[in-house]
Parts: sequence; C-alpha cells; structure tokens
Amino acid sequence: MKQAGKKASLQPLTEQSNPGSADLDRKSSLEIARIINREDAKVAPAVHGALPQIAKAMDLITAALKRRGRVIYVGAGTSGRIAALDAAECPPTFNTDPQTVQFVIAGGTRALGTAVEANEDSRALGRRELAKRNPGSKDVVIGIAASGRTPFTVAAVEYARRRGAKTVAVTCNRNSPLAKSAHLAIVTEVGPEVIAGSSRMKAGTAQKMVLNMLSSGAMARLGYVYGNLMVNVHRKNQKLAKRAIAILERGAGLDHIAARRLLKSAGNSVPVALIMKKAEVGRTSAVRALRAANGNVRQAIAQARRARAAGRET
Repeated sequence: MKQAGKKASLQPLTEQSNPGSADLDRKSSLEIARIINREDAKVAPAVHGALPQIAKAMDLITAALKRRGRVIYVGAGTSGRIAALDAAECPPTFNTDPQTVQFVIAGGTRALGTAVEANEDSRALGRRELAKRNPGSKDVVIGIAASGRTPFTVAAVEYARRRGAKTVAVTCNRNSPLAKSAHLAIVTEVGPEVIAGSSRMKAGTAQKMVLNMLSSGAMARLGYVYGNLMVNVHRKNQKLAKRAIAILERGAGLDHIAARRLLKSAGNSVPVALIMKKAEVGRTSAVRALRAANGNVRQAIAQARRARAAGRET
C-alpha cells in the first residue's frame, strides 16, 4: 500500500484522481453539472496566484513586439489548440500581421481537428518544428502543457532558449520539466480534473485565461486598444462594420450619423478616424501620426495634436 501511495504522489496533480467527482457515472445530470461547476470555480483563483508571472510574461511579449519580434506558441493536443485559437484571434482583433503571433502544434494543422497524440512524444519533432520558425533573440516562445512533461513542447522550448529567444512555460504543475526549461514559468495549480487526466477541462480553461491575458494585455500596452475599445477591428462583415461605428460613437463622442461619416472620410479606418476627431486633423496627418507611433492610437493622437499646434498639420 505504501508503494502504491508513493507512486500516486509522483503523478502530476493534473493526472491524479479527484475525490470530489467519485462515482461521477452514477450522478444525475444536475449533480454532474454542479460538480463540474464547483471545480471550475477553482480556476480563476489559481490564475490569480500566477498574476505576477503573467505580468512579467506580458512585459516580455510587449518588448519583443516593440522590436518587431514574434510570439510563438508551442503545444500539443488541447494546449496546442488553445494556442492556435489565441494566435488566430490576434489579427482580426488587433490588426496585427499573422506572423506576429504564431502557433506550433504537434502533428501540424491536421491536429487542430484530429487527435494526433503520438507526435507529442517526440522531442526530435518538437525541435524540428520550431526550427522551421527560426526563433531568435527578438522572439518570445511560449510552451503550453498542462502536465509540463510533454516531450514535444519541452524540447521546442529548450531549442528556442538555446537560440536566444525568451521562453515562457504555461503549465498546471510546479517543478515540471517545462517549467524548468523556460526563463519564466506561469503555473496555475487547478488540481485534479473531474474526469481524471482530462486536462481539456480545468487545465484547459486556465490556459485559455492565461493566453487571453498575455495577448490582450500586450496589445493594450502597445496601444492597439484605446481605453478599452477594440479600435483596430476589421470591418469584414456587417456585425463588425456596426461595431466599428459604435466604437467611434463611444470613443469620439459622436452620434451614429456623424460616426459613419467620419469613418468614411478616414478610409474606413477606425484608428485614423479617432485620431482625426481627437486631434482635429485631416486624414493625411492622422495616417502619418499613426505610422510614426507604430500603431499606438493614444500616442498618435498626442503626436497629431503637437504637429497641429506647431503648424505642421496637413
């Protein structure tokens, strides 16, 4: 019995059995929902405990993107799919180049919709796939693995670090190989899953929350958000076109008709329209200020105002 207990203690928390969900298959639907909800309530506090490390990682990402580096997520299975989701959402939300935030998933893009578990066991594949991205000193590579033991991800992070990239581990277990391989570890200890080992549950939720913070926080610090408004939104469908006008209404204090007219005069660019209104400048000056501020809308408004005051407004 002692040996069995010792062996169990060596398992990562994410792999252990949860006594709170014992006999789950004998519960009613409402009881199951209550159990899962009770366990999910532990995720936000676990993420809260990692906020200092999340903030440090956010700073690393912000600095990297300022010097035109990249963020490269690496993961397998659920972790890789969550990484892919966050990377895919950055261009439409913040108008970033698709190369700015990338993802590498064990098994390639086929693994986004099909389980390709065998690939995650290969360290060689991890190194090889990351080598294709040619990571360097300007980049931040973020390895994501609930257990912190996935060979593909650990090897990829080790490779990136040797190449001079800053590295971050996002995991749910302390003192894991992944945490030890990275410059910085973000550890969210959510505990055993309702279904033992199913880390798509609490662990996956924690990973999603962390990546939301990292990308959204860095983009806000870069000025791709004005206040809390998504000013770089793409107008690619009717919903987003309406959102762009609503953003101008709130950000510039305009009514619907005035916001629509301003957006048209700004070439359908919400940031340019906001700069034109806030700095009282023309479109050419607004575009110039936005370019000079590297897309930082608040800084561009300030620059356009200074240029207008100095008589350089076009």
